[in-house]
Amino acid sequence: MTRTFRTKPRIEPLYLFFTFLGGLVLLFIIAPLANMVLHTSLGDATETAVDPEVLRSIWLTLWTSMAATLLLGVIAVPFAYLLARKRFPFRRLVLALVDIPIVIPHSAAGIAILGIISRNSPIGSAAERLGFHFVGGAAGIMVAMAFVSIPFLINAARDGFAAVPVRLEKAALSLGASPTRVFFAVSVPLAWRAILSGFILMWARGLSEFGAVIVVAYHPIVTPVLIYEEFGAYGLKSARPIAVVFIGVCLVFFIVIRLLAREPNDAVR
Repeated sequence: MTRTFRTKPRIEPLYLFFTFLGGLVLLFIIAPLANMVLHTSLGDATETAVDPEVLRSIWLTLWTSMAATLLLGVIAVPFAYLLARKRFPFRRLVLALVDIPIVIPHSAAGIAILGIISRNSPIGSAAERLGFHFVGGAAGIMVAMAFVSIPFLINAARDGFAAVPVRLEKAALSLGASPTRVFFAVSVPLAWRAILSGFILMWARGLSEFGAVIVVAYHPIVTPVLIYEEFGAYGLKSARPIAVVFIGVCLVFFIVIRLLAREPNDAVR
């Protein structure tokens, strides 16, 4: 009878070094948040969580970011499909233009947005005649949020559509399906995970926007602006509980959306 000896798996020094670097990155992300939570008492957090002004700002931030994501997503997803499937002149330029809101300072983005939706602009004056206001209104907040966050949806959806095999779409077309039906029955169902991730990223980015929003609509006040206002007026001790409560609410919504999007068999893959 021969004995078999198991050899211990060899640990690569390179992987250990990469693991160490990964730990530093995670510490860089987690440490400031953990420090903020640990320095906020339960009483301060509870008092902040029931403050009417804080609740109003959180609700305003949530629904405007969600509305901006859904409204712009209707046109962003078909555009992403076009970018993934078609080759046309100046396509690289178009792809670069899509990413502009990511690379420019968001305060500058707010100034740019303000120039086309102010009360003296054609769009702003038309809105005034219809009875709503961009500047100093929820509509302006939504425009600012959408402007800085829409590249995340377009890029994620484009990558999702690009991963769908073209042969499946061609097969559906050869069987008599119209391009519209192929888009909704083949392309979107196969790319839905990437599209949903894009929606979540766009919503999360709009939710946290400060620079563009504060230029376009200081009031009604969204939570990132409220945190800044409290910090400027009363210092870190006053602003920190609002930040903790807002981050907690954002995490709850983010986790719930992720869980709803997960397929039942995801856990066993």
